[in-house]
Amino acid sequence: MADAEIGLSARQQQAVAELSFEELTAALHPTFAGDGGVVLTTGLAASPGAASGLVAVGSEAALDLASAGSTVILVATETTPADVAAMGLSAGILTARGGLASHAAVVARGWGIPAVCDAREITVEADCFVINHRRIANGTPISIDGSTGEVMLGDREIAGSAVGGAGAGPGPGSVLPAEIAEVLDWADRVAAGRFAVLANADTAADAATARALGAQGIGLCRTEHMFLEPDRLEIVQHVVLRGHVEHVDDLAAAQRADFRELLAAMDGLPVTVRLLDAPMHEFLAGADPDEAAQWHEHNPMLGVRGVRLGLLRPELYAAQVEALAGAVADRRAAGGDPRAEIMVPLVSTAPELAAAVGAVRSAWESADAGAPPPIGTMIETPRACLIAGELASGVEFASFGTNDLTQMTFGYSRDDTAAQVIAPYLADGLLDADPFASLDRAGVGELVSAAMERGRAANPGLRAGICGEHGGDPASIEFAVQAGLDYVSCSPYRVPIARLAAAQVLLAAN
Repeated sequence: MADAEIGLSARQQQAVAELSFEELTAALHPTFAGDGGVVLTTGLAASPGAASGLVAVGSEAALDLASAGSTVILVATETTPADVAAMGLSAGILTARGGLASHAAVVARGWGIPAVCDAREITVEADCFVINHRRIANGTPISIDGSTGEVMLGDREIAGSAVGGAGAGPGPGSVLPAEIAEVLDWADRVAAGRFAVLANADTAADAATARALGAQGIGLCRTEHMFLEPDRLEIVQHVVLRGHVEHVDDLAAAQRADFRELLAAMDGLPVTVRLLDAPMHEFLAGADPDEAAQWHEHNPMLGVRGVRLGLLRPELYAAQVEALAGAVADRRAAGGDPRAEIMVPLVSTAPELAAAVGAVRSAWESADAGAPPPIGTMIETPRACLIAGELASGVEFASFGTNDLTQMTFGYSRDDTAAQVIAPYLADGLLDADPFASLDRAGVGELVSAAMERGRAANPGLRAGICGEHGGDPASIEFAVQAGLDYVSCSPYRVPIARLAAAQVLLAAN
């Protein structure tokens, strides 16, 4: 690449090419100072960084210990959206189950909190966890290394990182070291106009973190995370279980405020709002068993979720669209520059996408908020990849949800196979890499490439990217660039890695 093309000298390009991901990761996340510690077990290195604190089994214990001023490590069999408050107050997270795309792993990476998941040797009980007949009770000091998966007994000294705030929940933290920040600015100049790095962010705090770390917008706002607060969950249950549509206005008002804050945090940059996509069992927590029975599913990840719920309960999507339209109007009235986009999830047929897009446009027009924003679709089922030409003709952009696409292509549960299948397969050479960590080019990659070819043939101007967790993996980003995608979207604390990876691929290609 000629220096004049990107405005960088040969020395600056060399600095971008030679900055290692290990150096950048060390600048982003805390590490242990020196050796030491009795290793109790090793799980899945789910979110990088080191943390020490007191064992807190379950959210209640974590909240109690944290409110008393203690630094805690939240321990659970697995986490759910109900644990988010406790996760935000924890220095680290340890779970007995769950892979790289599990709730605990995704939230921890998004917030820059160290996490070890799928530590199958531990058994979580009411006030302790047990490992090799040894009882580790609440209040016991332990340390975890989210970069290696090690779980150690006792405190370890932490060497602070430049960014983040383990135990402080989401937030921009402090900035990167000046020298690294400058190299990343050069990296952005290499990719400018050719490839963008966006962030997966669901709150204004997440968005502020992402923007501070160099994200060029939000490629995925998972709106179901806004619905799972206790007061809002009850409203959703009224609508889904009982058909009480009069409660939708309450939900729309709450989401309008959320969207307004999110758009303000990303003012002037695109914010892609994915309409509701949550497995039904997440909405049924605490519901009356008799009412919930008709919605019970043996395999909720393949049940009534995504666009299916949006078409069966159209008032939910209509409320979300009207809330977003209202938030856009609010920001404009305040002198802001909101750039909203809407994305329809889990599409498998062209008719369901057409029905959803029509409903979105109708709801936006009803809100009287001007021209509708760009509308896109998630491509996360194998069938959607194969009919991408049909889907692309009805939307302006497409985003590959590679977490679900990997799960459905391999037939691997993203929550249950990490230790029992993927780890031994890696050890025995039956897999080259964990497909949830680094995108599988032979299978999933072929589906993405086929979808790109068919989608662009039908819609040459189709904008496309990856918004699964692969969006923060350098090898997967290399594939995305080579496959002709326009962007990746990843957890906020992976944005610097993605910025560097994209630039290095582009430099190497010229």
